[in-house]
Amino acid sequence: MRRNLDEADQAIVERLSRDARVSNREIAEQLGVTEGTVRARVKRMEEEKLIRITAVTNIDRFKDAALAYIWIEVERSGQTKVVAEKLAAIVELGFVGVMLGRADILAITMVRNAEHLAEFLHQHISVVEGVRGTRSTLGVNFVKHDYRMARIVS
Repeated sequence: MRRNLDEADQAIVERLSRDARVSNREIAEQLGVTEGTVRARVKRMEEEKLIRITAVTNIDRFKDAALAYIWIEVERSGQTKVVAEKLAAIVELGFVGVMLGRADILAITMVRNAEHLAEFLHQHISVVEGVRGTRSTLGVNFVKHDYRMARIVS
């Protein structure tokens, strides 16, 4: 059974999103509940796949890398899901999503420079059956990069 996050769940997720290493005891003190309550709620949310606690690479620390946004068009719209699944199997891609708009799929990876991006496109993306074409952009200066961007706007 899937349930919505109540206020207490949302408060726990908010605190964990700032620092996933925070103790259940500290969260409990901040929320005015018991440590067992926090532990049980975190366990339930993980089991129900409502949250996943993980480490995230800080891309700001990589001086010789840029995020590459690869906008992909497929040959026929009926191929989009299959092409996206093939792309998702490429370990270098950190994000693959089916899109609405000019491109059918967006894939994101990190590259060293434009030459590295071109090499990656030719060796990994263009060879995927069903890919008609790509457009790419390189992110060079990020004003804001919120690792918690997976939050749903309320």
